[in-house]
Amino acid sequence: MRTGLQGLTTRGRSFLAAGITAASAAAVLGQPGLSRIGLLLAVLPLLCAFVVGRTRVSLRLERTVQPLLVAASQPAEVRLTLHNEARRSTGLLLLEERIPYALGTRPRFVVDGLKGGQTTSVTYTVRSDVRGRFEIGPLAVRIQDPFGMIELERQVPGSIPLVVTPRTVPLPDIPVGGVWVGAGDNRPRAFATGSAEDVTVRDYRIGDDLRRVHWRSSARRGELMVRREEQPWQSRATVLVDNRTTAHRGTGPASSLEAAVLHAASIATHLTRSGFEVRLVTADGSDHAQAWHDRAVPQSTATVLEALAVMQQTRRPHLSTDWLVEQHRDALLIAVLGHLDDHDHAALRRMRLHGSHPLALALEVEQWHGRAEGSGGGGAAWLTGLGWTAVPVAPGDSLPSLWQELGRRAGRRPGEHVRSGGTR
Repeated sequence: MRTGLQGLTTRGRSFLAAGITAASAAAVLGQPGLSRIGLLLAVLPLLCAFVVGRTRVSLRLERTVQPLLVAASQPAEVRLTLHNEARRSTGLLLLEERIPYALGTRPRFVVDGLKGGQTTSVTYTVRSDVRGRFEIGPLAVRIQDPFGMIELERQVPGSIPLVVTPRTVPLPDIPVGGVWVGAGDNRPRAFATGSAEDVTVRDYRIGDDLRRVHWRSSARRGELMVRREEQPWQSRATVLVDNRTTAHRGTGPASSLEAAVLHAASIATHLTRSGFEVRLVTADGSDHAQAWHDRAVPQSTATVLEALAVMQQTRRPHLSTDWLVEQHRDALLIAVLGHLDDHDHAALRRMRLHGSHPLALALEVEQWHGRAEGSGGGGAAWLTGLGWTAVPVAPGDSLPSLWQELGRRAGRRPGEHVRSGGTR
């Protein structure tokens, strides 16, 4: 009864107040007919509160989202399947799905009474213009009496995540610097020079089969050498996203950080589809993927995009190089950088020495703040002085055009170049 009274609607309170007033007036005026009317007005909402308060919703909910990973501004369909596990009918149900406001307004449905064991389904569409990970659910069920005196809300527990990834832009193939690296039983390393024997043999390790010992190379070098097993060759790339709070300007979808995320997502997707193993790292040294993502794995591109979808800003003031490890030396490095200062000089130089002709998109972040400073491409020029190949990026610039310009500048420098595509 107490639960039912907590759900009194405006109509229910009005009936109850009118009944009490009529009964009081009848007692004062000595009108027994008026007292009967007052009693009826007061008892009706109380009776509804008693009945609705004892109502139990025995619903089993199955929620599916297709697809679970969707690009920004693209729709996703949510299906709700309700099954009445009780023996008696539920009566009229008012459903409201709890979703974040970024996905749109909360959908509401009216479902006719479900008989015992009956199942019904409803669908709706969600869409988000911003990246992120959103929880859909729980489902709120509103129960009303036929007179509209009482309205109670019960929740059906359960939720499902929806990941909205950044939008991507198709990019043209450009010549990028790099070397082919192995990915077999040996530690990955670059083979830019050397004879065939240097490529097909390696140092003996404890546990290696003695039948694999290459005696001619062992005699020449004075130590045991074993033949390498056949292994695929794969080109690797690291995409660095500068996600420092101090390196970006603006807020929301129009900020320089969101532009950096969009550029990084497009580049990572393009490289993965072109045959590269792509690794995503951020300014604080985090390796979001924790591994190289091979194009042979269907989820590789999705893994990188999902990491970008949930990436947040870091308060770290300077670029970190914790992600630099020896086994990833000479991999292609492409960085999307924000505001740089002298404190980043050492980190950028170390990246330059560790990699092979790194490339960079240097965002002129002050232009995202409505200022003209930085429009001369100072960040890109500064990176070029450190041995990088860089192009400046302003708001509204076409990423395919920037990508082509980056390839044109990379093609000027001496060294080995390969087309961004294919493996051998």
